[in-house]
Amino acid sequence: MSNQENKIGVLVMSYGTPESMDDVEAYYTHIRRGHPPTAEQLAELTERYEAIVGGVFPLRENTNGQVAGLQDKLETLAPGQYACFQGLKHARPYIEDGVEEMAKAGIRRAVGIVLAPHYSVMSVGSYMKRAKEKAAELGIEMAFVEQYHLHPKLIVALKERVQDGLASIAKAAHADTGVKVLFSAHSLPEKIREMGDPYEKQLLETSEAVANAAGAEDWQFTWQSAGRTREPWLGPDILDTLAELSEKGVKAVLVAPVGFVSDHLEVLYDLDIEAKAEAAKLGIHLERIAMLNRDPLYMETLAESVIAKTAQIGKG
Repeated sequence: MSNQENKIGVLVMSYGTPESMDDVEAYYTHIRRGHPPTAEQLAELTERYEAIVGGVFPLRENTNGQVAGLQDKLETLAPGQYACFQGLKHARPYIEDGVEEMAKAGIRRAVGIVLAPHYSVMSVGSYMKRAKEKAAELGIEMAFVEQYHLHPKLIVALKERVQDGLASIAKAAHADTGVKVLFSAHSLPEKIREMGDPYEKQLLETSEAVANAAGAEDWQFTWQSAGRTREPWLGPDILDTLAELSEKGVKAVLVAPVGFVSDHLEVLYDLDIEAKAEAAKLGIHLERIAMLNRDPLYMETLAESVIAKTAQIGKG
């Protein structure tokens, strides 16, 4: 008999990353819904991982650390009441694996939360759908935290990072001309607008709240990391935005990727390597805020969101 049977399970979900370079092809194949990537596509993704200092391993460690950090925070706030499990969208342990582990531990009530503050039916909604289906199959009642993009502690954590970033960039060249703060997030297909999806609105709400709290008057929102499909994706992309800012004479940019909560490929490569190189070509000094990772305020945001949602298990 498990000592976790009387606990509330917490399924912590995220996109997932390979555990090693050997797993990149299987990971990419899963993202492509079972269709293996071409040799050219695989080579490009592999090169991106290899370009990141330390390779692919820190990416998985960041997610593992966040799950452990949430468990620690829940234990502090509600001793003995919660047990965290991990479920990934495109890598093991998959979302379904996480639900199965809860069932094996004897858990019958659970809360699901995604390591992404903003809701979209195409992102957080898809995680929830998979978890719901597996939980129903295994007799686990689940409630879900759909978004936490305006949680006060999340805003404070991001505000502090923007302020630290502005202080850092103020010491760099061209700072006397002013700094543009660019808030960013992963693009999604434009069709979400037709669906009335809240993703874009929530991102703008977070950006405005953080900018106001940080006292950053010169800011705008942009997109990044769009998929390569035939359908149009939300834009403008950050590379296009940088070109526009260059034409306007902007010389210093602080990127605040508020749609992401940890250091991973879309941050360490798309921003730190690709966007920074493009900015340098344009004569723009670009820096990025530090990511949340295991920040205590972010862990409290997650823990408080989970605890608040617990009362709703079985009610929807």
